[in-house]
Amino acid sequence: MEHGARQRFASLPPFIVMGVSGTGKTTVGQLLAAELGIEFLDGDDLHSAANKAKMASGTPLDDDDRWPWLRAVALHLGSDSPPVIACSALKRAYRDYLRARVPQAFFIHLTGAKEKIVEHLAFRSHEFMSPTLVDSQLSTLEPLDPDEAHLIAPIDVPPDEVCRTILAKLAESLPEATATTDADPEAAATTDATDSDRSPTHRPHADH
Repeated sequence: MEHGARQRFASLPPFIVMGVSGTGKTTVGQLLAAELGIEFLDGDDLHSAANKAKMASGTPLDDDDRWPWLRAVALHLGSDSPPVIACSALKRAYRDYLRARVPQAFFIHLTGAKEKIVEHLAFRSHEFMSPTLVDSQLSTLEPLDPDEAHLIAPIDVPPDEVCRTILAKLAESLPEATATTDADPEAAATTDATDSDRSPTHRPHADH
């Protein structure tokens, strides 16, 4: 992805890149964070050793396993400078927990056909996430509801294109945000300086 015209936003909510294993949360999250000029955090790194061992054995996590992990995710999400966080956030209850602690949280859901997800998993090596958990995660996944701030990004294109799609949708979804190019701040400064140099006598005025 070219970075000559990075998207710049005046105001950003805390972002959670969500979806089942194999949708590319880490890759897309890293690209998005780089484009936005903020840090990235892989939520998988916040799992306990016991959770990691359980998943590596092919055993799905239950809610008792996930709540301490979600508390750790919420802690980072609610920090003064929150990173883009990759977090499966499969159930509405999990997302409600995060939103209760960070109300401005914005979810970016990476979606794709099971065949595409399995294909992705076949070409990667993960420390503890077993490919056998895909069916479990897909059955656990609860789609986002309209009252959850979010956008949906299909993964049927390469990750850099997925990231571009997300940035374009964010520019539409966040009306308070301003997207500019790297050159725009300088241009804006030039315009401001020109305006300030104008004498009041040269300013247009209305006839009375």
